[in-house]
Amino acid sequence: MIIDLPDTTVSKISRALVSVREEGGAVALGRVLTLVILTREAALEEVVEAANDASREHPMRVIVLMVDGADADSRLDAQIRVGGDAGASEVVTLRALGEAGESNLESLVTGLLLPDAPVVVWWPNKTPESPSTTSIGRIAQRRITDAATKSDPSAWVASLGQNHAPGDTDLAWTRLTHWREQLAAVLDQPPYDAVTAVQVRGAASSPSTALLAAWLRLMLDVPVDWRYLPEDEWADGIKSVRLSRASGDVLLERSSPAIACLTQPGQPQHDLVLPRRTLRECLAEELRRLDPDVLYGRVITEGWELLEPATQETHG
Repeated sequence: MIIDLPDTTVSKISRALVSVREEGGAVALGRVLTLVILTREAALEEVVEAANDASREHPMRVIVLMVDGADADSRLDAQIRVGGDAGASEVVTLRALGEAGESNLESLVTGLLLPDAPVVVWWPNKTPESPSTTSIGRIAQRRITDAATKSDPSAWVASLGQNHAPGDTDLAWTRLTHWREQLAAVLDQPPYDAVTAVQVRGAASSPSTALLAAWLRLMLDVPVDWRYLPEDEWADGIKSVRLSRASGDVLLERSSPAIACLTQPGQPQHDLVLPRRTLRECLAEELRRLDPDVLYGRVITEGWELLEPATQETHG
């Protein structure tokens, strides 16, 4: 069900939500959080679809806020989606036009937040330099950004530690989960030799490459040589990780965007399914925890500072 509310107010939207629940049987009691999304009109359907998919694991109220401060009459347009159009959530889209989008954005969403429920804010594209200091960011327990959407992903990753606050996270980090799991599993197996050096390679468009290098530097306390590869050599995502040990090198390398080959001394090669994670998968994972990700904070501050500057010189 989709209900359009042109030229409206927050109080009218709130009353409409109550009416929808009473008349249509939509249930709000099972909602576990409020997800606030600040995005552009062009990306609306993509981010709503990802939120709807994630809501099947985390029932929630989704508030999508789009601001257009261009020359236009001051007005707030809204749309409510429930039922089949909203997954296991309630979706409220807000279009703030003219002066309505120039005021405190917090006031546009506070009247629509679920009472006594955590608030998560997600900037899928246009992101402030310091999310935690914005009016919306201050009311949130978690704040999600995505370095992969930036025009210069490597520069954005380099600045993450400077503006980090507990509760911040970035989907470039979330995309590393399966890589981190595979590498940890390898080191949990014999011969248990210490890693003496690490090599990381990835596409120039992949900020996760830098975060993986910083994580390995922090966790293993050994030199990490990382490089961005030219697009004609590797177009997207992480390409490979090599762990050097006295017993021989361990190499986890993608042979295609979805398959990685694990090579270890004295063992047959193994092909592993290691595709790039979808937006829905990353968002759902981030919504599983509402406490600060302490390890992420250490990686983008301590781990990043430990990386040798020389390993950052080559960019494809």
